[in-house]
Amino acid sequence: MAPPGCCVLRYQARGQKGTYWYYKLHATEPIFPAAQPEKLTKYKHLGKAGTPAHVNAVISVARRIQIDYLQSCIDSLRQNWVDLYESLKEKK
Repeated sequence: MAPPGCCVLRYQARGQKGTYWYYKLHATEPIFPAAQPEKLTKYKHLGKAGTPAHVNAVISVARRIQIDYLQSCIDSLRQNWVDLYESLKEKK
């Protein structure tokens, strides 16, 4: 599962033979290991479309989105229950 706040981004690289599209996992804050020891970065290179790293990242971001949505539904239900409980308590 992807960390909270991550998304898969596409970027363009130009080489001698043309233009290529690559993908990276992007986080809102530095969480991925960088090339330099003990440093963190916001980006994790995934490679071309269809590579195992790219496919796994897309699936993990989709799972994170589902979990975040379910958590917001649970939070909303809890708040509704608290509001309902308090209104019933006031009526008594």
